[in-house]
Amino acid sequence: MIVDAGSPVAHPSGMTDVVANAWRGLAQFLVALALCLMLPAWSLRYREAWVYVVVFGSCCVAITLYLQRHDLALLQRRLAAGPAAEREPRQQVIQLLASVAFLALFVLSALDHRFRWTTLPLATVIAGEALVMLGFLVIFFTFRENSYAAGNITTAEGQHVVSSGPYAIVRHPMYAGALIMLLGTPLALGSLWGLVAFGALVVVIVLRLLDEERLLVRDLGGYEAYRGQVRYRLVPFVW
Repeated sequence: MIVDAGSPVAHPSGMTDVVANAWRGLAQFLVALALCLMLPAWSLRYREAWVYVVVFGSCCVAITLYLQRHDLALLQRRLAAGPAAEREPRQQVIQLLASVAFLALFVLSALDHRFRWTTLPLATVIAGEALVMLGFLVIFFTFRENSYAAGNITTAEGQHVVSSGPYAIVRHPMYAGALIMLLGTPLALGSLWGLVAFGALVVVIVLRLLDEERLLVRDLGGYEAYRGQVRYRLVPFVW
């Protein structure tokens, strides 16, 4: 979704709770992420996993700090995510499938490490970490450009379509950044089997953005014209 934030959004009195909830949720997520890797691997010596958690967590902390200081309204919008946050039943199903595929990405990679199904060279693992950081960088620039990049598909009163920043390149830069990050994840974890789950995530994200575009054309004035202006959805010169 692309919108112009326009004038600064007034911060409601409950923003202190928003910040606390954001940090609490991030801490809980990182603990869950570590468990999703270490338990299937059945080892605390999964070096690639520890490095990944540090890199992933550092990127999340950096973005959360930025939003806390510069865009509390967006930080609040990002807290509403997952199947229950969606209004459309179809998006609820898509988000549920995305959650399952996202979990499988880590579990498959960890099982790969445990049973040594594949072994990747260090250079590939480092390249995977670089992709993770690149993906987060794209997401950061998306957040900086669009204060309405909510965790669910919705529109708000006063939104206007814009085509600046990463939105001048592709219509869904946040999804593009997420896919770059997700592609790097199994490689950073030293796994090729994790790419199976990545393939499933690609399908789910494509289904999500296609349905999202249908809703934006319906609910966000000017979006149809923007689609004619910016041709590519996810990958420049490809699709």
